Amino acid sequence: MSANPVSLDQILARRQAHSGPVVDVDEAMLKLVIVSLGEHWFAFHGDKIVEILADCPVYFLPGCPESLEGVINVRGDIESVIQLRPVLGLPESDTVADSRILLARAAGMQSGLRVDRVEDVLDMPASAIQPPLSTLPVPLRDMALGIVTFRGHAVHLIDLETVFADYRNGLH
Repeated sequence: MSANPVSLDQILARRQAHSGPVVDVDEAMLKLVIVSLGEHWFAFHGDKIVEILADCPVYFLPGCPESLEGVINVRGDIESVIQLRPVLGLPESDTVADSRILLARAAGMQSGLRVDRVEDVLDMPASAIQPPLSTLPVPLRDMALGIVTFRGHAVHLIDLETVFADYRNGLH
């Protein structure tokens, strides 16, 4: 044992003297809506998501692309519902029981986006977003703004402006 015991207050005082002043940094925060499609997790900028809708009846429209599930009635407004799996290049799957429709607005277009689950809506520091992986498959590579880690999952931040612009131009 030491002949001169050091108190916790003394240790903290020494540490503070060596560390210098505390600098308060205002960091930009982003609101993200994190969703899952099967085992894949994605995020969208919260300012692009108008509303999160519980699963509601979707009315099929014949002759539409496979990625267009149909239309829904949102308080008297008719909105399309896009299946994200084919748009993002993911394999087809049955709609899960607790699926949701994100009513999103971007690139001069508004539409519903079918997701399996909404995992969370949160504020995240902009510095937490890392560049997207160069190994992402097309078309996901062209739509990914970055990648974050959330609850142990790699979450790809998707650019809805690109998704809707490409969709409007018939690329899906």
